[in-house]
Amino acid sequence: MTPALHVDLRALVANLARVRETVAPAEVMLVVKDDAYAHGLVPVVRAAAAAGVRWFGAFDARTAGAVRRLLGDDVRVFAWIAASDAELRAAAEADVDLGVGDADLLEDAAAAARSVGRTLRVHLKLDTGLHRNGVRPEAWPGFVARAAELQAEGAIHVTGVWSHIAEASDAEDDDARALFARGVRQAHEAGLRPALRHLAASAASFARPEFRYDMVRVGAFCYGIRSAGGPAAERLGLAPIGRLEAQVTSVEGGVARVGIGALHGLPSRLQGRATVGTPAGPRALLAVEGSESLVESWGGAAIGDRVTVFGPGSDGESSATDLAELIGTIGEEIAVRVSPLIPRVYAGE
Repeated sequence: MTPALHVDLRALVANLARVRETVAPAEVMLVVKDDAYAHGLVPVVRAAAAAGVRWFGAFDARTAGAVRRLLGDDVRVFAWIAASDAELRAAAEADVDLGVGDADLLEDAAAAARSVGRTLRVHLKLDTGLHRNGVRPEAWPGFVARAAELQAEGAIHVTGVWSHIAEASDAEDDDARALFARGVRQAHEAGLRPALRHLAASAASFARPEFRYDMVRVGAFCYGIRSAGGPAAERLGLAPIGRLEAQVTSVEGGVARVGIGALHGLPSRLQGRATVGTPAGPRALLAVEGSESLVESWGGAAIGDRVTVFGPGSDGESSATDLAELIGTIGEEIAVRVSPLIPRVYAGE
């Protein structure tokens, strides 16, 4: 009785349409890091490309190369981590757009481009306060000046300027946006003409139109994972695309034993705090063991009954973010913790 993550690709396509409608005319970059938030890279990118998505955010250069091989030259692929010279060369050869937020990486990227005889498209990253890499504002003028020299040489082409924001408060995000706007101006003063500016991810792309610029990087919302502390997915017009299910393996003394546990990625801290979905509605998650969990039973519970750990709520289950809020984390973490050994089952391929 193996648990499974059921992935509704039709819901993914509907979410993508909703996101694109909301942020238009800005372009949508679908972020597919961590195996498409554990939903499965190959089916997700194929469905998204068929639905018209033309930008994919792969996080690391290796994943970017995989997306390129899957989809060919009809899409743009953005990565912002390259861990070695070999990955930099592979990114250049695969025509990947590379996020660069470090002066040494800028030089390494140019060297990799020269070594393969290609011009590497780069997006320069300014640290606007989140400190998730990026060039500090005081070092930015020298950084963009050097990028302009390397562009004139033909090693790179500066396609974009980008950053991450903390989304901790409107005031902090406004400060970050002001830093970003100044950084873009300084890039222009250095002689660069980046065609793309991207600052917002899921939450800001919906809530703050002024943060959309030319493109938004959206991961969680496309998978129907709402922000912790934010509006419900239904209010956003989105639906969770993943449903994590397991089956009852035994019933005794008012307790149903279910075939999923910590070794499958279910956080043990959820025991005694969370509810799961059952044929009779929500029931308490009593304990999380290694490969099984204990759930409050219900009348008529039987071996083989379906128990839903998280999903769209059809059996009274919580969403991934509902569970995350119980233990002080975010919905994406609940999703990406699902073991790769659990089968993914797709609807709508």
